[in-house]
Amino acid sequence: MTYPSTPDATVQDGVYPRPQLVRAEWRSLDGEWEFARDDRMSGSIATMEFDRTINVPFPPESPASGINDTSFTPCVWYRRTFGADELAAAGYGGKRDRVLLHFGAVDHSASVWVNDQLVAQHEGGQSPFTADLTGVLDPGRENVVIVRAIDIPDDVSVLKGKQDWREHPHAIWYHRTTGIWQPVWLECVPSLSIEHLSWRADLASAGVDVDVELAGPVGADVWVAVRLSHDGETLAEGRVRTLGERTSTVRLVIASQRHGQQYEELLWRPERPNLLRAEVVLENGDATPIDAVGSYLGLREVGIFQDRFLLNDRPMKLRAVLAQNYWPETHLAATPEALRREVELILELGFNAARVHQKAEDPRFLYWADRLGLMIWAETANAYAFDHRAIGALVSEWSALVKRTQSHPSIVAWVPLNESWGVPHLARDPRQAAFSRSIADLTRALDGTRPVISNDGWEHTVSDIWSIHDYEADPAVLADRYSDPGRVRAMMTGYGPVGRRMSIGGAVQDGPIMLTEFGGVSLQTDQAGTWGYSSAQDPEDFDDRVTAILRAADGAGGISGFCYTQLTDTGQETNGLLYADRTPKVPVEHIRAAVRGS
Repeated sequence: MTYPSTPDATVQDGVYPRPQLVRAEWRSLDGEWEFARDDRMSGSIATMEFDRTINVPFPPESPASGINDTSFTPCVWYRRTFGADELAAAGYGGKRDRVLLHFGAVDHSASVWVNDQLVAQHEGGQSPFTADLTGVLDPGRENVVIVRAIDIPDDVSVLKGKQDWREHPHAIWYHRTTGIWQPVWLECVPSLSIEHLSWRADLASAGVDVDVELAGPVGADVWVAVRLSHDGETLAEGRVRTLGERTSTVRLVIASQRHGQQYEELLWRPERPNLLRAEVVLENGDATPIDAVGSYLGLREVGIFQDRFLLNDRPMKLRAVLAQNYWPETHLAATPEALRREVELILELGFNAARVHQKAEDPRFLYWADRLGLMIWAETANAYAFDHRAIGALVSEWSALVKRTQSHPSIVAWVPLNESWGVPHLARDPRQAAFSRSIADLTRALDGTRPVISNDGWEHTVSDIWSIHDYEADPAVLADRYSDPGRVRAMMTGYGPVGRRMSIGGAVQDGPIMLTEFGGVSLQTDQAGTWGYSSAQDPEDFDDRVTAILRAADGAGGISGFCYTQLTDTGQETNGLLYADRTPKVPVEHIRAAVRGS
């Protein structure tokens, strides 16, 4: 068949907000918006006075926003207009007359009006949402968008992660993020369109499955066609009839992958992160195209066997770094250039993986991880309380985040809970232990292709990987503590280095044991209030301490991988390998040699 022209999603510049479902025409609404605070939460779309200008998508707490106000901000409002020029850039016209307004993330409760009509409401500060403007906008005039975001600073039942509930940052918590902090953009689609893709690879059968989710009225004679290619060579094609169903699965078999002596040539792995180009077309029975998008996938499988983590059925030692992904000028938000550079820096330091901590990162970061070969432990922000609202918030938002990101080959593990945040009495409250088990099992139900860490650090319930947090500063003690596999596994049945029970509710199952937070060496500065888990007096002392700790972890025979704390200085937390501006504290090659054990 003949495929309509679609973007090659494997070679993006990192600007497009949704990298695994790409249309050629779209329009960013980032940039200047009118802005107002509403501390009493008493405003309305009719009465609100917009007296400031903000640079979207940077949160008002950040310098890049132009507001730079870090005080408590419970409610903010945004307003801007768009008209014929923006709609034309987004592809409006002909059969593409449905206009979608996309929000990457708005923290925390968002309401959106267009031309005085409520078009969307969304709860959850990390997950995307979309407003369908069909029948609301007027393509012949300027259309007014108004957004209200409510984010109560001391509401501990919402997913806050590292956002401080106090007015000023302290310890390991940072300035809050309020309102819009990921891209806002317009897209025009036909009345029946491709809404979501989920990719899965099955290496043993040389197969690829893609679930194609549609939006709009699906007729009985509607078909989905898919083509996979690499370096211009077609690898597989498939076409299925939807039979009126909203979601259809297309099964493709890549013939060259059946050749057991060469099938590894196309696999995705850190040292060779192959991405396969995908073209997905929605068409009528006579092959007339209705909609078409570009996508990509990586052929890879992750798993565990005994005490090993496996990538493509081969043991892989995870050498990871904890990444807060927080920037001085933009806070939790980031520019496209910063997202790419963060991945590059992690790889330059010698790590093959990263754990983005207490944050669901922008999909454009995951695109660069996919393309450049960085494995990711996908985490979410946690609440601080255990109640019905907190339970509902994590179940709802985590489900949306897993769906959004599960096709990225770089993601190799899921982390729904960290250090018993939101389940502070897990060890002695059966309800909290049940929730830990249930959120881990929910994750497996949503995506059964990756290991799940039930509660990173301690108090595990049903983990596929058993993780330990240990900020012991003496590398000799660290090396001895994790040298013997039997002794380390015995630790998992009792109390760990910080006095917390390591497992709850039964014997420790087989599975890899990893040291997933350690290090935390601060290079002392003249700035008051900075800290780390241990301190170095000068760059030479810092180099020696960090190198020794990394070598101790790398050489420890009782663990299958590690995650060093942390990549960069973040606010008052100065235990990064890099300063907050991303310059290295010591020569990069020294860190790289220690990370790689060379």
